[in-house]
Amino acid sequence: MAYANGEGLGSATTGLVISGLIGGLSFALFFAFYLRRKREEVKTAAELPSAVTAKNKNSKPLKKINPKPNVSAADKAQARRHHPLDLNTLKGHADAVTGLCFSLDGRSLATACADRVVRVFKMDDVSSKSFKFLRINMPSGSHPVVVTFCKEASQLVVGAHNISGSSLYMYGDTTRKSSEDVNQQSKLPLPEVKWEKQQVHDKKGILTLVGTSATYGSADGSTIIASCSEGTDIKLFQGENGKYLGVLDTNQLKNNMAALSPNGRFVAAAAFTADVK
Repeated sequence: MAYANGEGLGSATTGLVISGLIGGLSFALFFAFYLRRKREEVKTAAELPSAVTAKNKNSKPLKKINPKPNVSAADKAQARRHHPLDLNTLKGHADAVTGLCFSLDGRSLATACADRVVRVFKMDDVSSKSFKFLRINMPSGSHPVVVTFCKEASQLVVGAHNISGSSLYMYGDTTRKSSEDVNQQSKLPLPEVKWEKQQVHDKKGILTLVGTSATYGSADGSTIIASCSEGTDIKLFQGENGKYLGVLDTNQLKNNMAALSPNGRFVAAAAFTADVK
């Protein structure tokens, strides 16, 4: 019995020793693998900066993939245009343009500007780099908003706003010698005001101003001017002398614009409602 117990105790001791050896060997192998991995990481980190430096020294400078092409002045001008039918650009305004109108012969273009100046450009060559223009300074307190020519290109009617309401001014001799030099223009006499109308629409402003030659039926070919207010009235005047011809009432709460037929027979009006009369 004692012998059997001694044999069992020896077997247990041997098993513990073997287990300890196996555990120690496993730990030693794991520790060796860990140290080896750390040495490789340190070596790689030490070699990386030198490798990058050597690569930078051997690398060639990058070439521009898309070098800037040589663009001519004509190409630049073409790129600035907003539409393929764009012919040219008129310059010389110091503020927003509020109205414009071509003369019947197409050789003059009048513009109204918020800087209180009316300009009449000479359109002899639409491809010109610069255009001569006649400068018309409005009376004190008047701000031009719309313009239209009479039958003759030398006569221009201007609709303006002021503190008392809306006014019409008809200027003559607008085709006299023009200049691009503002200082030279200031020495020349201004076009004469042939006639003027005050408070054309009482206190209401002018939306559109159109003119045409009356040629329908027995008409004598004189110019008819239609002034459309922001109210409901459209007043008609004779362009050459400012004679009052009559008034049309659209009865549509508020006008938007008006137009005359080329022969002066019809007046079309767009107003607040969906109808065009």
